[in-house]
Amino acid sequence: MAILGKIERYLRRYDMPRTKFGRLAVNDPRLVDDLRNGRAPGPELCERIEAQLSRAPAAPGQGDAR
Repeated sequence: MAILGKIERYLRRYDMPRTKFGRLAVNDPRLVDDLRNGRAPGPELCERIEAQLSRAPAAPGQGDAR
């Protein structure tokens, strides 16, 4: 599965804002928007994103700390 698809599923599952995911994964709140607009992540960025995808909030719905 493409990395963006994995991110989208993670965002829905944990009800996490896209900007929060980007900050947690790579310290870039625009990450998800950039990927949606065609940004192609390199190997190092993919590793950092995958690491965040493997870490989940304590419970569904806990990703949204606005």
